[in-house]
Amino acid sequence: MDEVPPADRRPPTAASLSKTPSWIMLGFVLGVAFMAALPSLRKTPAPVAAPPVTIPAEPVPLRLPPRLTVIEAVFEEWGRHAVWDGNLTEVALDPGTGTFSELYEVRRSGDVHYFRTITRLTRRIIARGKPLPGCPLQFTETEEQYREWLEHGRKERK
Repeated sequence: MDEVPPADRRPPTAASLSKTPSWIMLGFVLGVAFMAALPSLRKTPAPVAAPPVTIPAEPVPLRLPPRLTVIEAVFEEWGRHAVWDGNLTEVALDPGTGTFSELYEVRRSGDVHYFRTITRLTRRIIARGKPLPGCPLQFTETEEQYREWLEHGRKERK
């Protein structure tokens, strides 16, 4: 019978062993640690309590933007009194509240009028001549047109 010599029965040395199992184990441990650090997909955050709804003591009136169809209809009736500088004028419309709070720039091209809402008038409101009874528009004029009118010795109406 063949007997194994005693030198071959010794356990292998650490230097002769493969390092691959150690690296696999390290990767596995790091992967488990990474997965444990991630937030769970099944957990949902705790619901945040909604602030209590408070109802104002008096309702705030909703101010709708001006409708161009209104100014078109009004200008169709009263536009003949407009004072034009070239093909441009500005008007203030009374929306029925007693204030002339809706402001428009009006451009004309032939017989067609184009309206654009503006935030403030850049021309002076005409305060001369006979007031137009029941007119929902205030018409404007340029400073040059006003100076020409004053040069003829005319006065503002009171």
